[in-house]
Amino acid sequence: MTDPLTNANVRMRPLPHLIFMSRWLQLPLYLGLIVAQGVYVWHFWVELVHLVEAAFGNQDALALIVAAVTPPGQAASTATTPSETVIMLVVLGLIDVVMISNLLIMVIVGGYETFVSRMRLESHPDQPEWLSHVNASVLKVKLATAIIGISSIHLLKTFINAQAYDEKTLLWQTAIHITFLLSAMAIAATDRLMPHARGAKATGGGH
Repeated sequence: MTDPLTNANVRMRPLPHLIFMSRWLQLPLYLGLIVAQGVYVWHFWVELVHLVEAAFGNQDALALIVAAVTPPGQAASTATTPSETVIMLVVLGLIDVVMISNLLIMVIVGGYETFVSRMRLESHPDQPEWLSHVNASVLKVKLATAIIGISSIHLLKTFINAQAYDEKTLLWQTAIHITFLLSAMAIAATDRLMPHARGAKATGGGH
């Protein structure tokens, strides 16, 4: 059976065909994000190994994780075992890496599916639930939600170690988080209103 997409491309004039095929220029960008995903996986395991080693008394690993969670300009702790606060901050850092990794997956898979080419995963058992109805608008809402989650983790890390930060820093981080939240709400509200506007227009045309 002849592929209708192939026939469609053959019938296209040269210039529209060239413009349409230019979407494949985005492919190296998504491949680059896959490499970035690999870097985050490596970073996650390095931090996790350091945390486990520090819990078992490795002083070099303890110094590394304490330095990682100590704000710039603050003196690092000299304790010989990781405190509950240090462990919590390291774990939040690991969660942050996971959430950024999830964001990368949404951009890679959703962006490729929306802007480059269909992946045809309809019969695949591991197809993400959201991918079946993804479009540019849905992708923007999901990305905004993911960014809010990442911002929440950073804000939580700051408040857990609040004594190390000045009031101005705390206020600015809170204000930035609220800005992300309001932006996501605005994007979601716009996405919710757009189908109603199209429906109302179609109804008016029917009369």
